[in-house]
Amino acid sequence: MDGFTGSLDDSMSATSVSDVNDRLSALELRVQQQEDELTVMKAALADVLRRLAASEDSGANRKQHGAKGGATMREAFSLSCIANGGTPGRKRDSASVTRKDTVSSAAKRGPSVKRSSGMERSHSSNWDSAEKNRNKLVKAASTSKLLAKVVKNADKHKDPVVSQAKMSTREKNSLAEGNSIKMFMRGRPITMFIPSDVENYEDVRAELPPERLKLEWVYGYRGRDCRANVYLLPTGEIVYFIASVAVLFSYEERTQRHYLGHTDCIKCLAIHPDKIRIATGQIAGVDKDGRALQPHVRVWDSVSLSTLQVIGLGTFERGVGSLAFSKADSGQHLSVIDDCNDHMLTVWDWQKKSKIAEIKTTTDVVLAVEFHPTDPNTIVTCGKFHIFFWAWNGNSLLRKQGLFGSHDRPKFIQCLTFRSNGDIVTGDSAGQLLVWTRNSAEAPAGKAPQAFQMRTDLRPIEAHEKGVFCMCDMRSGSLLTGGGKDRRIVLWDQQLQLDHDIEVPDQYGNIRALAEGKGDEFLVGTSRNFVLRGTFNDGFQVEVQGHTDELWGLATHPSREQFLTCAQDQMVCLWNSVDHSLQWSRTLEEHGHCAEFHPSGAVVVIGTHSGRWFVLDAESKDLVGIHSDGNEQLSVLRFSVDGSMLAVGSHDNFIYLYSVSEQGRRYSRYGKCSGHSSYITHLDWSPDNKFIMSNSGDYEILYWDIQNGCQLIRNRSECKDIDWATYTCVLGYHVFGVWPEGSDGTDINALVRSHNRKVIALADDFCKVHLFAYPCSRFKAPSHKYSAHSSHVTNVSFLHSDSHLISTGGKDTSVMQWRLVRKLVDAPKPAARRPNTAGDPAGDTAAANTAGDAAATQPLAGPDPAAAENPDPSSRVAAEGTPPPMGSTPPPSDSTLSLKDSLETSDDTATPSDEGLPPLTPPS
Repeated sequence: MDGFTGSLDDSMSATSVSDVNDRLSALELRVQQQEDELTVMKAALADVLRRLAASEDSGANRKQHGAKGGATMREAFSLSCIANGGTPGRKRDSASVTRKDTVSSAAKRGPSVKRSSGMERSHSSNWDSAEKNRNKLVKAASTSKLLAKVVKNADKHKDPVVSQAKMSTREKNSLAEGNSIKMFMRGRPITMFIPSDVENYEDVRAELPPERLKLEWVYGYRGRDCRANVYLLPTGEIVYFIASVAVLFSYEERTQRHYLGHTDCIKCLAIHPDKIRIATGQIAGVDKDGRALQPHVRVWDSVSLSTLQVIGLGTFERGVGSLAFSKADSGQHLSVIDDCNDHMLTVWDWQKKSKIAEIKTTTDVVLAVEFHPTDPNTIVTCGKFHIFFWAWNGNSLLRKQGLFGSHDRPKFIQCLTFRSNGDIVTGDSAGQLLVWTRNSAEAPAGKAPQAFQMRTDLRPIEAHEKGVFCMCDMRSGSLLTGGGKDRRIVLWDQQLQLDHDIEVPDQYGNIRALAEGKGDEFLVGTSRNFVLRGTFNDGFQVEVQGHTDELWGLATHPSREQFLTCAQDQMVCLWNSVDHSLQWSRTLEEHGHCAEFHPSGAVVVIGTHSGRWFVLDAESKDLVGIHSDGNEQLSVLRFSVDGSMLAVGSHDNFIYLYSVSEQGRRYSRYGKCSGHSSYITHLDWSPDNKFIMSNSGDYEILYWDIQNGCQLIRNRSECKDIDWATYTCVLGYHVFGVWPEGSDGTDINALVRSHNRKVIALADDFCKVHLFAYPCSRFKAPSHKYSAHSSHVTNVSFLHSDSHLISTGGKDTSVMQWRLVRKLVDAPKPAARRPNTAGDPAGDTAAANTAGDAAATQPLAGPDPAAAENPDPSSRVAAEGTPPPMGSTPPPSDSTLSLKDSLETSDDTATPSDEGLPPLTPPS
């Protein structure tokens, strides 16, 4: 037994010695390989640093001699894209990092792309060990530091990933599928294959489209969280606001005009005593580059739509909560409440842009501010638990608090108005009307006088059940009040005795604003975003309506000038784009998120947040059927060209396919596309119904063979020449140029190609609508940018004739209708124009109205290929027709278009400055 054990130990010892020797040999070999790699790394690093230094020196020398060396370096290192198999978009100096042994090409060879076997093939199988070692070099942590250093020296551009680099001959030969373009999104490579008809990618150009957009109509009104924002002007127009647009709507002529000077949400509105000038205040915002959009007040002319003054830049913190013109001095002063914690009250000489007085009001909510109509030295504010009377001596403000005596103090004083005898009437959250009169008694020694007190001879008037939300003093001396919850509008005579009352129907919501109309009419703004015109005898007529919650779903009719919207308010609305009316609306059981018309136009399909989708008759709005795919949100619905198939993209990562019959009234499950690693965002069909292209939240571009069992096409280069009946995918060779530099993948919400394949419209996350030329296959392609929305733009779609574009806002709940126009001729430069605010988005509007149009335009029933000339990016398109003579007043129905408001061709509008406008003489 011992002998056996000894022999076993000897055998194990011999085996262990052999293993140790083998391991030592392997370790020695590995150490030698690492030493070789270190040697290569040192040499490569020295070469990289030398080339970087040479590039920087060369760039500095070129800059001194007027060349664009800095731009070359920025292009080489700032974009997050790589062009494979082609020359770069701009020529670079030989000192640029382009060879395969530099950081640029190494970074191109080295990314770890293992998303699917069909995504991409390796190009490094034939490389020698030295090339592999250099690949390892660029994967080291020091590479990012080197690139960061270059980016810092190149004007600190956003994205430190190498942009466009030439492929070596060996790399080109290894790309068997053909040429491709590669871009990166959040570090993920996205490869797009160049179509065969593109012989030389270097010859591809990106130019501005000749088509422009002009805002024609705005659907909706902001009433759900605002008050006192509906008024009737002497021109017969109703003025109100939604998003960043002040709308002037003539309900008799059915026309709109738009003031587009604001850069973010408008929150309040005030009318000058002359009924011509208007002040609007906006909240604070941030643009796409992180620059602050400062809250401010704009005073503008309602006839010419020109900006008269910009007030408060750098003064207000969060936004303008309420504002009012003075009345006793012909509107010379403007009072403003800031929505900051202390609710600062400021008084301005607005014509001089001079802040006269400033004081803290209270940390509680302030709901209204008003000047006394006959006493220029009295300002009144009200809100939560307070009403303050401010004595103003022209330089400073002194607060006197209203005392309620034996009466219970209401939680909110919600509104106030003035009687002809100077008394003040307030409405509160208890539903009472309180009357305040001036106190003539002498004040105790050492104390400020009590300006107003409650009238002891009048008991509080029980006006409404659950709060008085708004009031309007009528020309006849009577008083109109609106109840917040009981939806009653009550007319009180001069002795505050009830005269008439009427109840607003429940479907319109609670009352938010009241204004006097023509004759015995009055205007009502409601919490469900309706503007009503009514009388006590005839009831109400809807003048303006819109959605009340976040809006995503949009579909245009395949053969009519109609479009459909659906939102999280569970409403589905069919609109007529010709007369701008609502054809029908219907309430669903769930939140609508996407929509699509059948090609016959007979039915429309609505996708919801729960995975269910509804089929509605497009004429009668009757429910045809309900189907369900999973239990997650449906993000996209798309019919095939002939209407025989329906693709349903879901947040469960699948695309569900249905066979369709009976003009969209019957559906049967056909198959399911499975392969995406994230939720489906966009998809398009080929004209022959054989293929689908789809995008996902993981920035994938996948192609599907539908006729062969909904199979994923592994070799994506085979799909590079497929034609697509529609183009709504935001990732693809024909549209990748729309992506901004440094994008994180969420900057673009929707994209659509026009039916004539001339332009691309884009909805971004920064309140802008863009118009690109199609195809858009160059990095950082130029576009026309348009501002009107104040929230992320969620969707865009062309009408079937391409005459108009429809865009939807998210949180602003607005729908914008834009007319496509084409510049015809350039007008001579105006001889003189009123100086305006520097950087003011509405600054050119005055010139457009006083000096004539810069260019004549015509609507596009469909862009004419013969007229697709290259426009001047700096040219300006104004309203249609012959320019008015100097100093003439445009008709109320004319919609003014300004350069910076809605024809931007450069970067986003800068924060408006308040310099350069002369003071205006007040009317006598």
